[in-house]
Amino acid sequence: MFDQIPAEVYLIVSTVGAFAMGLLAMFIRTKSAKKPATVKKIILPPFFMSTGALMFVFPFFRVPPMQILEALAVGILFSTVLIWTSRFEVRDGDIYLKKSKAFVFILFGLLLVRVIGKVVLSSSIDIGELAGMFWILAFGMLWPWRISMLWQYKKIAAKNKSAIPT
Repeated sequence: MFDQIPAEVYLIVSTVGAFAMGLLAMFIRTKSAKKPATVKKIILPPFFMSTGALMFVFPFFRVPPMQILEALAVGILFSTVLIWTSRFEVRDGDIYLKKSKAFVFILFGLLLVRVIGKVVLSSSIDIGELAGMFWILAFGMLWPWRISMLWQYKKIAAKNKSAIPT
């Protein structure tokens, strides 16, 4: 089924999709900074993304164990940059995610690194495996970042009893 579509089409579609998702993430982050943060808003995105693991039902997307570890390691490494730029502040008794100008540049920098990596690796790794690897990378980036955000949020909520964590 997936084998009949040329690899170049996958590469172009996934690259355009990656940039679209980057724009969406930037838009959501900007919009969410205007509303108080909650535990639910912090922990739900990784669970929503986990549904993407269903792609591995199809053999086309399956990744060898060593590449799983490599993708996770790179994702965890990339998450440190996101953790570094995500901070909370208390305003009007509520906890908000601080606006960060660096976040936009870092998000697109990470996206650019991923796209360049995809273009370079697409000549030596099957495009389906590569898609699986980049999903694992993104998942490995999202979980540590959100766990760190949750930890920061709870720490601030404990200090500021007027902010009610939900």
